[in-house]
Amino acid sequence: MKKLVALFVTIGLLNVVNGQKSENDSDSSQYFYKDVTTTNLPYKDLQQLSMDAGVADFDQDGDLDILIANEHRPNILLINDGKGKFANESSLRIPQVDHDSEDIGIADFDLDGDLDIIIVSEDDRTNELYLNNGDGTFTDGGNRIPVSGTSNSVVVIDVNNDSAPDIIIGNNGQNNLLINDGKGFFKDETTSRLGEFSDVTQDVTLADIDNDGDEDLLMGNEDANRVLINDGNGFYKDESSNRLPYRTEPEETREVVVSDIDGDGDLDILFGNVQAFVEGALRQNRLLLNDGHGFFSDITGTHLPKDDNRCFGVAFLDIDNDGDVDIMTGNTNGQRFGGITPFSIYLNDGKGRFTEIIDQIIPEDIGGRGFDIDFMDLNGDGMKDLFLSNRGSQDFLLFGIKKETIEK
Repeated sequence: MKKLVALFVTIGLLNVVNGQKSENDSDSSQYFYKDVTTTNLPYKDLQQLSMDAGVADFDQDGDLDILIANEHRPNILLINDGKGKFANESSLRIPQVDHDSEDIGIADFDLDGDLDIIIVSEDDRTNELYLNNGDGTFTDGGNRIPVSGTSNSVVVIDVNNDSAPDIIIGNNGQNNLLINDGKGFFKDETTSRLGEFSDVTQDVTLADIDNDGDEDLLMGNEDANRVLINDGNGFYKDESSNRLPYRTEPEETREVVVSDIDGDGDLDILFGNVQAFVEGALRQNRLLLNDGHGFFSDITGTHLPKDDNRCFGVAFLDIDNDGDVDIMTGNTNGQRFGGITPFSIYLNDGKGRFTEIIDQIIPEDIGGRGFDIDFMDLNGDGMKDLFLSNRGSQDFLLFGIKKETIEK
């Protein structure tokens, strides 16, 4: 609670010094982030079905652009003017087709010096591969992907250490591992490298959880979550039962994120949980502490506030710029996943204990059906910004505000 009090005191002092409104007023100057959605986004184009956003310099002009996986509609590509103002250039740059787009992976798949895109789809079982022409326009290369599936997640990793990015796809059923030939064509090596098992996977996350220098895999599922340990050569072994503590109640995990929450040099885990398709699943998110060797204990009850949200999007991020990682969640709590729900913010005390902050960080009217949270400098001022993807409601762009530091 000390950090919470200090935060409010600091903000209140800033407002008095600058002759601004009191901390109880709704002026945006109170907050760490300013809503610039209507001035810096083609915001009327962004009230669709955003499932995920990929942020990268697609047109190689030195600033970050935004790609949105748009469910059952053409995907959206927003081009940055260098100062954080975005134009919708989708129809000029990327094929405009309708797919059940769910998740985005970005890499130079054909090793020609620019960034390409993979977008996986769920209901229509189509994996979209788009190859960059060098100027931020894209050509369909989907015939290079040899698998299809009911897919919800994709990650990019150099599995076999040949400097060519490979692809892992999370499916309803057998997940897939695809090896790049170095020219952007892929071979299915699922069985030999990943193993055969069937899950309803909603998220795949890369993390070196055992501190051995290679990337392991965390899989957030609608059934038991998994940990797959990399042998260093891109062959994975399921060690879930030894490394993860399981609940006795059902757990429906929508997203898995990792970070060092307590500053001890290893990666801890947050499961973002929902109750959507698994009867009796607990909505409470779950926080797991790493022992330094990739074995985890559940510290939810002591380190994370209780919640009853459906958290479709979760992120570790230093949202108050104090040097430790905080938590932000995008929530979708209305009946049949409708309605508008606020985002949640939990501040870290520096030791991995989190306290919920109801206001003062972002404007209080920022809400929606939060599915993805991106945190990076979009306007080139050295402060990290927020792009919030909302399924079926307005996407938001918030710029970080530079705050003075006031000594006691």
